[in-house]
Amino acid sequence: MNNIMTYLDNNATTVVDERVIKVVNDYFSLFYGNASSSYSFGNSSKKAIDSAKVSIGNLLNTESQSIHFTSGATESINLALKGLALHPNNKKKHIITCSTEHKAVLETCKYLESIGFKIDYLPVNKQGNIDLGLLESLINDDTLLICLMWVNNETGVIHPIEEIGKIAKKSDVYFVCDGTQGLGKLSIDIYSSNIDILCFSGHKLYTPKGIGGLYINDSITKQNKILPLIHGGGQENGLRSGTYNVPLIAGLGLACTIAENEMTINKTKIKQLQNLLESEILKIAGSYINGNSSNRIYNTVNFYIPGLDTEIFMGMNRDIAVSNGSACSSALIQPSHVLLAMGLSNTDAMSSLRISLGKYNTKKDIDLLLQRIKNFLNI
Repeated sequence: MNNIMTYLDNNATTVVDERVIKVVNDYFSLFYGNASSSYSFGNSSKKAIDSAKVSIGNLLNTESQSIHFTSGATESINLALKGLALHPNNKKKHIITCSTEHKAVLETCKYLESIGFKIDYLPVNKQGNIDLGLLESLINDDTLLICLMWVNNETGVIHPIEEIGKIAKKSDVYFVCDGTQGLGKLSIDIYSSNIDILCFSGHKLYTPKGIGGLYINDSITKQNKILPLIHGGGQENGLRSGTYNVPLIAGLGLACTIAENEMTINKTKIKQLQNLLESEILKIAGSYINGNSSNRIYNTVNFYIPGLDTEIFMGMNRDIAVSNGSACSSALIQPSHVLLAMGLSNTDAMSSLRISLGKYNTKKDIDLLLQRIKNFLNI
């Protein structure tokens, strides 16, 4: 053991990029004016917000006015789902989502269900994929929206968002997408995907925690289709009141620019590490990868190994950061709801580990993890 952390849990959060730290610090200490103030000292803050919206818009191939800031993806998801569902002019009471969504979606849907909404939870097959035919068949005249994630945070399985978007548009229902694990890693065109609302967090993208946002189709905002959750000074055109967190907004803007510029080189490097890890894991008898290997993001490996009690393994290797489920529920000793939905038993789910790689990982990190696993299994 050593005292240096080997960090392999980038789907939970990421280290902050040094370039982002500098920008954040500048807006904490030098350009700290309130962006909503009328005097000139607040102008630099206002410009930072406008610039960040342009950077995020460029990454999503959309216009800057469609970007709105929140504290993170959980708030964005709550604003999207509750905002559409609870709007006084909305009469529709049916929502379609999936059993493998993030808890931010599932718990919000559970709340809406408790007050009278009907929620259909799409099942997945053993590879974590949904049935698009079933999705389409569930849509009816009372359907308000479809809420499906872009990339699964536990398995890395990528949903076919363009096909989902076409179904939603044809059926005249909203398509809300949790884009947290895809933003900055995969290219996306908001318009061709027919996404009405895309939610995201900054701390999966090498920015500090506490900042995120959402893309909202202009037609939704112009028609005032979303009921705000937070009322106050009317920031973000009244969608999300509260004093702007300018330092973190500026950091998120820079992080998106960096991600756009470095996406190809990061993908190439991380994919090599993923291939190395998977090839070595699959040499262990009885092991397999959880999730569709042909349609999975390049930074995530969720694998099962017979005899690997992940709770004990993680307790014995506290200098290696890995996960056996979502970080939002990792304190709970229970099997992953995603893996259970894919058909794994409780025992097999508790013998599965999630490795999520980032741009700062190296082959040395993979080698250390593999050696620790082999030592644990005495192979």
